[in-house]
Amino acid sequence: MRSSGLPTRREAYEEAPGLIPRRAILALSVASLAACAARGAIKIVPEARGLGASEQVFIGTTRGFDQEEAEPFGRGRTATLRFVRVDVSIPPGHRPGEIDWPAKKHKADPETEFVATAQEIYDGPGAFRADLVRALRTRRDAVIFIHGFNNTFAEGTYRLAQLGHDLQIGAVLVHYSWPSRASPLGYVYDRDSALFARDGLEELIGQVRAAGARRVTIIAHSIGCMVAMETLRQMAIGGKRGLIAGIDGVVLMSPDIDIDVFHEQARRIGRLPQPFLIFTSKKDKALALSARLTGQRDRVGNLRDPSELADLEVTLIDTTAFSTGGGHFNVGNSPALLSILGRIGDVDSAFASDRTGRPGLLGGVVLSLQSATQIILSPVTAIADQ
Repeated sequence: MRSSGLPTRREAYEEAPGLIPRRAILALSVASLAACAARGAIKIVPEARGLGASEQVFIGTTRGFDQEEAEPFGRGRTATLRFVRVDVSIPPGHRPGEIDWPAKKHKADPETEFVATAQEIYDGPGAFRADLVRALRTRRDAVIFIHGFNNTFAEGTYRLAQLGHDLQIGAVLVHYSWPSRASPLGYVYDRDSALFARDGLEELIGQVRAAGARRVTIIAHSIGCMVAMETLRQMAIGGKRGLIAGIDGVVLMSPDIDIDVFHEQARRIGRLPQPFLIFTSKKDKALALSARLTGQRDRVGNLRDPSELADLEVTLIDTTAFSTGGGHFNVGNSPALLSILGRIGDVDSAFASDRTGRPGLLGGVVLSLQSATQIILSPVTAIADQ
């Protein structure tokens, strides 16, 4: 009996030939995003204001809305982009990479858990943009985060607050909450929702630019990377090159995208926003199963042969050595990798003039492959302590 409890690949396929095997789907859910293992909820605790650190998260969402529900933004889809702001309190004892979720049926403890001190649901884009304008007066730049598979509205919001705090991003935090089913068995629904969600993300990018953001960086995870790439492709086809030009960088974390599809998306987009960073791991169990379900060996996020993207102007950052658990969100859960991402400007400048393969600033090895560059990170260097 295997200690992991997961079926082998052969078992998963022999169980239901010609169909997507149920046990493989169950295994995919077990190996999926660590942040989604616990079900978080937005708990509004005004008295938590000032207790710990605070992060303000602006949100555009195409989730169905029901104001009668305790969690008004659910798994349903709507073509109308709604706008929200959540002020998140980070507990005083917070450790980098971790989120302590307030459970739905228990009283939240702001001393130890992420809570909201306020939530504003805007009547329309005008009020949302006016608040964004005020926030951008001090921070000027914006980061748009797109969550991955099996996420609730609350979980994506708290995850961005955690990343904003741990990375000390110093930009206005904007979250695109697309309609994930937030279910371990909702993989196909989420894949369809990724296509449904393109228009909403395009509109949100336009709102952030219209509010005066000097620079916009897109950070996406898992299937959220499909949302990001499809939206950029759509914008290019629609002739919105100016909107794409306003994107100052893209970070894809564990992208759940077929390699051939990624090539076609990139071809249509044209020159990719720079820097264009892709965090990968060969030990990503969720992507290994996703690849098997599609009959392929790899997804972009667990690419074994970087030469497959050699013609693209991207930087592949291999985080395999830092993988723990399912290995599907190494950057968000690892203090060392959080440090790397927080210093990504240093990474870019450190390696820009040295593509020879020598150990670099972060204990990595650099391999140059035509346009693409792969950085294989090593845990030997005490990155988090630098």
